[in-house]
Amino acid sequence: MEYLVKDQILELKYEPGKGAWTYHIQIPNTKHIVGKWGSLKVSGTIDNYKIDSINLFTISGQDKLISINGKIRKAINKSGGDKVTVTLYLLASREQITEKEILETFKDSEVLQAFKKLPAQEQKEIIGKIASTKSEEKRIKMILKCIDQLSNSNH
Repeated sequence: MEYLVKDQILELKYEPGKGAWTYHIQIPNTKHIVGKWGSLKVSGTIDNYKIDSINLFTISGQDKLISINGKIRKAINKSGGDKVTVTLYLLASREQITEKEILETFKDSEVLQAFKKLPAQEQKEIIGKIASTKSEEKRIKMILKCIDQLSNSNH
């Protein structure tokens, strides 16, 4: 389990007018984590209150936020400006890329025809290898490498 923060004292921030994010905690050293809304979830504790699968809010170039709703604030008896002890870990993403998404990417990159010229078994292996890659970053690198190889086979 990879902790984002472990027993770290952080501020429960209050910024009026931010809707669900009016009360939030900014998680330090999380700028580098890549993922779209809904695909990044964390679990852990805030002042020993168990948090189960909360979305991380992404702001480009900044550390991620988690929203702290009224139920949580009431349970820990804290409000904006208070310090809380936070332990959070990133949940493994269950989001798998689909074959359709891979093929659409090849089509958008104008290499779909070259891909379709490959033997069926090779096509299946490429799709399987990309789809089974857990890390989004590695998956993207793999797709880009395939696109590069396919575009070179076109010329």
